[in-house]
Amino acid sequence: MEMGIVVGRVTATRKDERLVGTKLLVTQPIGLDGIPLDSQPIITVDTVGAGIGEKVIFVKGSMASRAIQNKEAPVDAAIVGIIDSLE
Repeated sequence: MEMGIVVGRVTATRKDERLVGTKLLVTQPIGLDGIPLDSQPIITVDTVGAGIGEKVIFVKGSMASRAIQNKEAPVDAAIVGIIDSLE
C-alpha cells in the first residue's frame, strides 16, 4: 500500500465498458511526511468516495483489481482508504 493525495478528477466519456460507473481520480504519491514524491501522478479508481485534497491509501497491480467489484476491469491502481490521521 502507498499514500497519496488526490489532486484531480478524470472524465472519460469513452472507456472500457468494464470501467463504466467507476470514479477516476488523479493521485500524487506522497511520503510519510506528506510531501509529494518526485514520481508522476497516477490515475486511480476510487472505491471509498475520496475527493480532491484528501490524503488516501492506494494499491497498485493485482491488488488494485481485487479492490473493485468487477475483477475483470483493467485497473492498475485503486484507492482503498482515506487517511484521517497519521502518527
